[in-house]
Amino acid sequence: MKTCLKSLAAGLLLGASLAAAAGPLPSWNQDSAPRKALVAFVEKVTQEGSTDFVPPAERIAVFDNDGCLWSEQPFYFQAFYIFDRIKALAPQHPEWATEEPFASVLKGDVKSALAGGEHGLLAMAAATHAGLTSEEFSASVNDWLATAKHPVTDKAYTDMVYQPMLELLDYLRANGFKTFIVSGGGIDFMRPWAERIYGIPPEQIVGSSLKAAYEVRDGKPVIVKLPELNFIDDKAGKPVGIHQHIGRRPIFAAGNSDGDFQMLEWTTSGEGARFGLLVHHTDAEREFAYDRESPVGKLNKGLDEAPRRGWSVIDMKNDWKTIFP
Repeated sequence: MKTCLKSLAAGLLLGASLAAAAGPLPSWNQDSAPRKALVAFVEKVTQEGSTDFVPPAERIAVFDNDGCLWSEQPFYFQAFYIFDRIKALAPQHPEWATEEPFASVLKGDVKSALAGGEHGLLAMAAATHAGLTSEEFSASVNDWLATAKHPVTDKAYTDMVYQPMLELLDYLRANGFKTFIVSGGGIDFMRPWAERIYGIPPEQIVGSSLKAAYEVRDGKPVIVKLPELNFIDDKAGKPVGIHQHIGRRPIFAAGNSDGDFQMLEWTTSGEGARFGLLVHHTDAEREFAYDRESPVGKLNKGLDEAPRRGWSVIDMKNDWKTIFP
């Protein structure tokens, strides 16, 4: 027994030593340029006395979600949730059999259903989420995530988060950063699970939203979702969302598509040390490879502008040792 305990202790010490030797961000290739740049940035903004020192209250880091913290192919994951809601509610809406984009969803023609882009997706969300209380909607999202599987990998959607980005979130928080999600996805869709998966609480999530109203149902005050768009948190909307929800310009921004361009532009144009990061999907074997021509997560302008603006670009195939946890 003593021998076993000694062996266990030795193994734990060895594991701890190896982790310490690997340093921060162990799932990143240690010699990759983005990892080196990240570590150098964090060290200089957290070193007191440095000309680049940033007080903890100002260490704001913002992250896109789709394609940056978890996968987004072949379509945004929230779209699959909305499609399943349409199918479940279809018996109550016979008009959807001929009304677009619902008819295309019911026929399985996803491409046509998403032809309207994020505006069309949010319109479908408005039609399928309206009337639900905030608690009912959160329960619906969590129930769906508990059983739904990705159509290509057959993984749970919350298993398709990026391990290197989870490490980056932890690394930044360990160094006094406050981490936020700023996504084109629905704010209420992300809030039920983001703290459990990313360690980011509901109040640190900025996203697209429907309007809502306060009601008293059966003597109980509730917040009810309305069938009207409130805000689309994409492209130029992202800096506006950050300003309205966070109230500080970030010093760090990470994204993966041209929908994140303005967020990185606004973040890195401020005074002092700044960091812009783009995730470039280059790994067709372990995840998906796409960029300039992709209808989902298109990265064109960002790739062209990144060198001139000093943004780091992650090559997933070469810079990450692993993709998923």
